[in-house]
Amino acid sequence: MSDKKMTSSRRHHLKSLMLQIAASWIVQEKKDIAAAKEAYMAEKCPSPDKSGDQNALMETCKKLHALIDKIDEERYDMEVKVAKADKEIEDLKLKVVDLAGVKKPALKKVRMSADAMLKALLGSKHTVNMDLRANLKQVKKEKKEEEVAEVGDWRKNVEDKADRKKMFEAS
Repeated sequence: MSDKKMTSSRRHHLKSLMLQIAASWIVQEKKDIAAAKEAYMAEKCPSPDKSGDQNALMETCKKLHALIDKIDEERYDMEVKVAKADKEIEDLKLKVVDLAGVKKPALKKVRMSADAMLKALLGSKHTVNMDLRANLKQVKKEKKEEEVAEVGDWRKNVEDKADRKKMFEAS
């Protein structure tokens, strides 16, 4: 199999041929539709006989009214079927969306204080000032000073241990 690319002139020629064939198909399809309409109209609505006396014309008018009523009933039935099918399609589309799940958009980071957030949510009703720092535990500084004093004793401990080390080295 060759991997050669098609030249632009060949591609253009093939495209124009395809468009010509498609255009001829569309023309033929329009002719077929027109012929089908004519056949349907000839079958369902034969041309009335206009010759005759008044009674014959009245009878023809009654037949035409009966045909019109029958066609209106069929049209109404078709409209109801189409509306029912459209509703069913819409319900199925909703089911597909529900089954697929709604994709949640990525949330954007917003820098906003708790007070501003509550004010945006509650509006002017928000009067409570929410100070988060007030709820934090207070650390007693006295404990830290005692710990510093205990930590200051480490030099004595080192000197004691150095004396022990000398004792072991001497023996």
